[in-house]
Amino acid sequence: MVAHQQLRGHPIYYDGQVWRYEDDNTIADYERPCIKCKHLPTKEGYDYCLGYIEGAKHACCGHGVENAYTKY
Repeated sequence: MVAHQQLRGHPIYYDGQVWRYEDDNTIADYERPCIKCKHLPTKEGYDYCLGYIEGAKHACCGHGVENAYTKY
């Protein structure tokens, strides 16, 4: 059984040892930008299109794949 997920909107899968991008089987290295806004996260780690959200514990723009959310 192979686990599937997405990383900034890019489909990835777990091959039993590492996570890989589904389109070219390279190791998922966090170097690809969001498929929706085309940016990497800010230097603080926030989704570029959301930026800093006062009081948020977690937030995700959804990357054009899932619904966006903010958890306080």
